[in-house]
Amino acid sequence: MCPDDLRVRFHPGAVLVRRDLANRVHLALAISLVKLISVNVGLPREINVNGKTVRTSIWKNPVQGRVHVSTLNLDGDQQSDLTVHGGVDKAVYLYPTEHYSYWAAELPEVELPLGAFGENFSAEGILEDQIRVGDRLRIGSAEFMVTQPRLPCYKLGIRFDRRDMVKRLLQSKRTGFYLAVLREGEVEEGDEIEWMEKQESGVTITEIVNLYSTDSQNQELLRRASEVMALPQSWRDYFRKRLSDGEV
Repeated sequence: MCPDDLRVRFHPGAVLVRRDLANRVHLALAISLVKLISVNVGLPREINVNGKTVRTSIWKNPVQGRVHVSTLNLDGDQQSDLTVHGGVDKAVYLYPTEHYSYWAAELPEVELPLGAFGENFSAEGILEDQIRVGDRLRIGSAEFMVTQPRLPCYKLGIRFDRRDMVKRLLQSKRTGFYLAVLREGEVEEGDEIEWMEKQESGVTITEIVNLYSTDSQNQELLRRASEVMALPQSWRDYFRKRLSDGEV
């Protein structure tokens, strides 16, 4: 028998308390790993492609210090073709830095500086299959909402000098995603990315990409996506049409 002062006293709530504490510690550790690695901006430039002049802003360069984020873009950044780029729902483009090692292996002959995919934010610890449309984030003093995946245009192929680059990016599911600016503010490399609100249901960015590519006939997923109010109207209309076509 152990002396009373050395005996472990079991309390029914102790396990729950310890389990809750462990979950909180795990969450805190996960959040601490989510951060902004680089802030990248670029202005429109004109380049010659097969004898034609193309205007593009896909070349981005990292900047130091605090950068102001407005409703439509970052200071020092500007979209070229506003018919397909920019706007409130696509004000900021985020790309996970974890994907760079994948592309380094896929494209060993290509230099891959941060910003190579035309992203404004190169970020660590925030992946497409883990984040849902409608999730709200705080970075620095600015606040954002996740709106949609990036569907690249032909200019990505120009940036990499590869005609198959758009197809490869979509097939890889490593698309990155767009953010709407809920509150203007300032950001800087090294800022933590905090979740203000995390959707418990809805659809992830990866699921949206799947619906656009490999899982286009998934009626249940189409229905869920069409009901996500944070998803831009054009996307919801597109999914509703696919849904109605599938029910004919």
